[in-house]
Amino acid sequence: MSLLDVILWPFNTPAVTFAGVGTSWGEVTGFVTGALCVWLVARQNSWNWPIGILNNLAFLVLFATGGLYADSGLQVVYIALALYGWWAWLRGGTGRGPLPVSRTTPAQWWWLLGTGVAGTLLIVWVLKSFTTSTVPWADAVTTVLSLLATWGQTRKKVECWWLWIAADVIYVPLYAYKDLWLTAILYLGFIGLCVLGLRNWTRARRADLVAA
Repeated sequence: MSLLDVILWPFNTPAVTFAGVGTSWGEVTGFVTGALCVWLVARQNSWNWPIGILNNLAFLVLFATGGLYADSGLQVVYIALALYGWWAWLRGGTGRGPLPVSRTTPAQWWWLLGTGVAGTLLIVWVLKSFTTSTVPWADAVTTVLSLLATWGQTRKKVECWWLWIAADVIYVPLYAYKDLWLTAILYLGFIGLCVLGLRNWTRARRADLVAA
């Protein structure tokens, strides 16, 4: 057994059996931190970012062992974006105060569309050429949607919730297909939390406009 295997042994040890499939402590950790993170985002609580980083570390290992290589690599990018988002929420607003909720501009939408299409094609090519992924398109599309949604989240764009919902709708059957049943249920719950976040951020945006 390698040193890495020894370090990850507690993480990969089965915690419970769900739907006839063993669920590791790593997946349980991802479930708890993921649910807490999204709930905090919906409430515009900046503590979502450090909790999210713990979630990223858990899913980085979980997805790598499950053959979801793009999703695993995505966690590294998430950590970098989380550090930026943490700063932006606290210091990146007007006058370097807290960042207010805003809308995505038409120019930003075109940029997101172009980046999304190019990013998806690139990731599919990488997965088909250099990995054994059995779900390159689903892995690539969800990866790109998640990255675009995270960018919107770091800038408190209301529409980031629609991107998250689109990604989660694909994630649920994808994780079920990979026998990550607890994670599939988590992402099903994410859809509900995304609807809550969309409602809360829309109300906050309206309140800011009224106050202005």
